[in-house]
This record gives sequence, structure tokens and C-alpha cells, in this order.
Amino acid sequence: MAYKCDILLGRITKVSGYEGAVAVKLEKIFTDNIPQMESIFLEIEGRPVPFFISGSEYSGADILKLRFEGYDSNEKISEFIGCRIFLTSGIYNVNLKEDNENLIGYRVFMQEDKLLGSISEVLTNNGQWLINVISINKREILIPFHEHFIVSIDKRKKVIKMNIPEGLTEIN
Repeated sequence: MAYKCDILLGRITKVSGYEGAVAVKLEKIFTDNIPQMESIFLEIEGRPVPFFISGSEYSGADILKLRFEGYDSNEKISEFIGCRIFLTSGIYNVNLKEDNENLIGYRVFMQEDKLLGSISEVLTNNGQWLINVISINKREILIPFHEHFIVSIDKRKKVIKMNIPEGLTEIN
């Protein structure tokens, strides 16, 4: 599965504390709106490398403290000072809350570039984003708009590629 890492969260500025945490100087767009994250990508030697987050702490300024799974000492984590941290397009869409109309009309493709349909509406249900897709058979399909299902978002082409679990499109 390929991810498009095009949303800069910030840059690691220093080691924080003694248990392998790092301080991340956030981009201005995130200082008032920290996304929920399970994983991120560090840019190491120009390439995105995925890391799972084991803990985070936000103080309200422009610094976010992060700890990564498997990195519990300052020695291990210090090699990442200066690295940029990216989110995938699928993890966080900055304007989604204020302007969910942006996704209406996007075409949704499943595995192997199979067209599922076009987004007609973006809904929230108990804090979960859902997209209402009108299939090529004119059927309405509700799909959770969740980071685990999104492979990539191409804003220029208005295309979202998703890895949807088998049978999910048949539920509704």
C-alpha cells in the first residue's frame, strides 16, 4: 500500500525528557488543531519512514511532545533531531471540518483502480467522518472516512484511492 506524505506537521527540534520523547515544533496550521494520530512519517535521508506513536503531549503552544514505539531512550531518538514529520493525505484534511464540500464530487477508487463512485455528501456520526458515495450503479454507499482505509488523495485530479475491507460496500 502506498501513502502520499504531503502534509507537513512540523520538525523535531530536540530530545525532551529522559524516556525517548522528542519535541516537535508544529507548523502554524496545527497549533490550534492537533490531529489524532496513530502513526506519522519521518523524513530520513529524503525518504518517508513510518513510525507508530506510543504517546503524545501537547502544551498548547507550538510544541508537541511525541514518543515512538520501540524508541524508549534518548540515545535511540536523538538521531531524529532535525527530521521533518509528515502526515499522510488520508490522516488529516485541514479544511474538512470547515469546508467538507471540498470532497463532494471526488471519485473514489478501490483496490486495483476499480471505480466505486463519486462522493455526494460528507457526514459525521458520533465523531466518525463518513462519505456518502453514489456508486456507478446509482446505489448509496456509506464508507468510514478513516486513515486505515485511505491510500491516497489527489486534490488536483479529485480522486481518492481507498483500501476498503471486503464486504463493507455491501452492508448498506
